[in-house]
Amino acid sequence: MGNFYIPENAMAIYAHPDDIEFTCAGTLARWAKAECRNSYVLITSGDVGISDPKINKEEARKIRETEARKAAEIAGAAEIIFLGEPDGMLQSTLEIRKKVVREIRRFKPEVVLCGDPSIIIASDTYINHPDHRAAATIALEAVFPAAGQPKLFEEIELEDGFKAHKPRKVYISTWEDASTYVNIEETIDIKVTALRAHKSQTDGWDPEPLLKGWAKDYAKGKEMKYAEGFKVITLISDEDWEICKGDPILLLEARKTRQEGEQKRIPSRGHLK
Repeated sequence: MGNFYIPENAMAIYAHPDDIEFTCAGTLARWAKAECRNSYVLITSGDVGISDPKINKEEARKIRETEARKAAEIAGAAEIIFLGEPDGMLQSTLEIRKKVVREIRRFKPEVVLCGDPSIIIASDTYINHPDHRAAATIALEAVFPAAGQPKLFEEIELEDGFKAHKPRKVYISTWEDASTYVNIEETIDIKVTALRAHKSQTDGWDPEPLLKGWAKDYAKGKEMKYAEGFKVITLISDEDWEICKGDPILLLEARKTRQEGEQKRIPSRGHLK
């Protein structure tokens, strides 16, 4: 795989069942094939996403969670977590942020994947779902500074034993202005199959042409056939990550030691005479 970046583990935080399959499942599946442990965190269960009046919200929740579990299994995810927030009414609150921080501290992902909260008008035919924007905001605000700040949500460690953790990178799935493109030629069919598992959303519709069309657009001019695009934020350098693995106390000590070493190498005024 050459220099292809593969994290040890990754956590995808999105609003609904099928959001991951529409956006970053190709990347997650490629990482999983390389033995990366992937956690899916769905903030809602998509219980208003089935319009059939014969199916109530509780039945819809069960259907969509079952479909999401199947899709996660197809893409090789290690686990899937449902936070159970109301579908269609998601807002970025401290209560929900705390729930997501708890999951980050529990799983300790090297990479967190989420949506782009800045996208409202996605195209001339689509307005980005408010739940998507809220979930992306929740994810980013949970990653920084909350998950890696020991003095925020201290009760998580006291009650559950999960210490603060700072992810190495954030991959923000986006329609435009991506800084990183992941070649998903070997996993595009897995992505399509995983989305097909959401039968309540794809009944009578084949998502393959759409997903492959998007992936071809991302790949144009990049010596790839299919790709997914991300804005990537690096929170911890490669050097520091090898030392701390996301532990903020070890990170602080490493940076302090490095700073002291740099100061020792600066010649004193007496040596400059």
